[in-house]
Amino acid sequence: MFRTILKKMLSALLALTTLSASVSGFLSLPRVPSKDKTVDLSKFTLVWSDEFDGTELDRSKWGYEWWVTERKGGYWHEDMVSVRDGNLVISAQYFDEPLENRYYDQWHEKINFKPYRAGWYTGQVVTRDKYEQCYGYFECRCILPAATGLWSAFWMMNEGVFNVDGSGQDGTEVDVFESFYYKDHWWGADAISTGIHYDGYGEGHHGDSIGKWYLAGDPYKEYNTYGVEWNPDEYIFYINGHETGRLSTGGVSQNPEYLLLSVEFGGKDGVQSSDRTSTGKISKTPKENWPAEFIVDYVRCYQYNEYLPTITDGDIILK
Repeated sequence: MFRTILKKMLSALLALTTLSASVSGFLSLPRVPSKDKTVDLSKFTLVWSDEFDGTELDRSKWGYEWWVTERKGGYWHEDMVSVRDGNLVISAQYFDEPLENRYYDQWHEKINFKPYRAGWYTGQVVTRDKYEQCYGYFECRCILPAATGLWSAFWMMNEGVFNVDGSGQDGTEVDVFESFYYKDHWWGADAISTGIHYDGYGEGHHGDSIGKWYLAGDPYKEYNTYGVEWNPDEYIFYINGHETGRLSTGGVSQNPEYLLLSVEFGGKDGVQSSDRTSTGKISKTPKENWPAEFIVDYVRCYQYNEYLPTITDGDIILK
């Protein structure tokens, strides 16, 4: 009840000032999605989806492959990914003994460059080399993992993200959402962050964000949808079909991108750190907190009707 009242008060504060954007940025206050601006699905056609109705991950749609086993403050491992009760489930927990190395490189040889060790384990799935799309509307419906020290995400990228050329047009990491704020129980736990990155992740890196956004209800127990509409001019982000913001910084990606669903631990070199990106300190106790679970009901990809291919005498013609 208190958080509901706080949300209304903060929304009123932002609505009453012409400096709402700067006030929000200064105080890092989450905002509420627009009630008036909603996604118009009539201009799209569903072209790809996974409803996770089976008993195991559909490997024709998703892979586990990444560049190394290690991921920031923990490890990505395929054993942490399952399909259960019509949902994709990415679990997260600590293991005193390293899990078996099931990671293979493109030549189907096991990678031991970054060996698994005792530590925090979770997972990710990616459509890289299986499904990529340029433009459209992309949405997932999910429940966020209820734990500190980690975050879940629905995002898109391609290899052009690593090109340092002053532009995001050849490739942009598009973070439809990242769930950094579980620790902020009264200040904004029911919130997510949205942003973009391009020009690699080193000195040439550029990025932008539309900030924090509140969700209805408890996103750690209830489903919400997170989406992005991507056209040649901008990215338009949505929560439960309601617009949260728009970005076009650096130029919008003009190349197909693949999808990722992931959970990550804050830290570096496989060692979890206490407080990266507002995720809070992590502890193996109480044990009832673990495993934490990122539960995904579906992922759906729509294409603009005007970009759909037409078939004439057996030949596919792109509009």
